[in-house]
Amino acid sequence: MLRAAYSVLFLFGWLLLTHSPPASSWNYPIGEPAPQFTLEALDGTVYRLSDLQGQWIVVSFMATWCPYCNAAVPHFEELKREYSERGVKAFIVDVSEPPEIVSRWVSKRGLTCLVLLDRSGEVTTKYAPPPDIAPDLRREEVMLASFMIVDPAGTVRFMKLREEVGNFDARLTTLRTTLDALLTAQ
Repeated sequence: MLRAAYSVLFLFGWLLLTHSPPASSWNYPIGEPAPQFTLEALDGTVYRLSDLQGQWIVVSFMATWCPYCNAAVPHFEELKREYSERGVKAFIVDVSEPPEIVSRWVSKRGLTCLVLLDRSGEVTTKYAPPPDIAPDLRREEVMLASFMIVDPAGTVRFMKLREEVGNFDARLTTLRTTLDALLTAQ
């Protein structure tokens, strides 16, 4: 049974890796308001994007089984620590997983950043590119290992969709450079 589950996860991971959306073919409408959401954290606290207005926000869409997400998560945790002193709120939106699995992952990884649960994937889908980008994947799956910056007014200022295999920026260099420039310019 466990072997079958790993086989399914491997197959899904392979599809994710080989059907990555080309970053150059889609650009989120930067300058547009971020779609509103209401999501629950692992501790049961409910968060609304509108409640976070007035702050810079960095969001990562992740799943526990995603190899890109697991490569980036220690760097995201580091980013959260470094930028919180500058008034930036960084959190993960876990996509379509049960809270028990996410909780074990958070504990195993020693994460202190906020993790919100998008159990159905509905919220994540609001941020996804059109269906012609990675048509073999569900819209919420396309967003895995993607990163977004929302300014204090609630406007999307940066969206980095996972790039093609071999080009993934796990250290979040582009995200950090962009965030530094935005914070300096304010």
